[in-house]
Amino acid sequence: MTNKISALITSIAIGLCSASATAEQITAKEVLIDADKQQALIKENITIFDKNVHIVHGKREIKADRLEAHRRPELGDNKQLLVATGSPAVYTEVMEDGTEISAQALEIRYDVATETLKIQGDAKIAMADQHIVAETISYDIAKQLITAEKDENSSTRVRTTLTPQSDDTPEKEQ
Repeated sequence: MTNKISALITSIAIGLCSASATAEQITAKEVLIDADKQQALIKENITIFDKNVHIVHGKREIKADRLEAHRRPELGDNKQLLVATGSPAVYTEVMEDGTEISAQALEIRYDVATETLKIQGDAKIAMADQHIVAETISYDIAKQLITAEKDENSSTRVRTTLTPQSDDTPEKEQ
């Protein structure tokens, strides 16, 4: 029971922290969550955030209408599964080279421990000159691997749009 109370206190503390802090002020392990409302389901180790949800984890951000933070205490620190929903829920990340990647969908599942995203339901992801639309898109952040799939029961396939660089746009030096 002490572990559950500790997890609840940690969840509440995270919820009360301000996500307006800059990415430089947040350690890579901290996940900050702001919302208009928060509830904790102690027995299930789930914290629910509603309305104007803003999550910051390093240089990653998620904005959503609702968030369920599932805590997995058996795995130690930062072992949460964050399930963000919205119309749409939006993910953004500034990569080390300054490139921004953004994704949106009806649902975004962010596994903090494995650094993986699963976006589903009218999923879209954009990076540099590439835009991908599919029913489900998985993004392994550590491996920088994006996998897109069509819905099994749909005739709509994965669509990628490549936008050529204009002659006015300077190319990055390699």
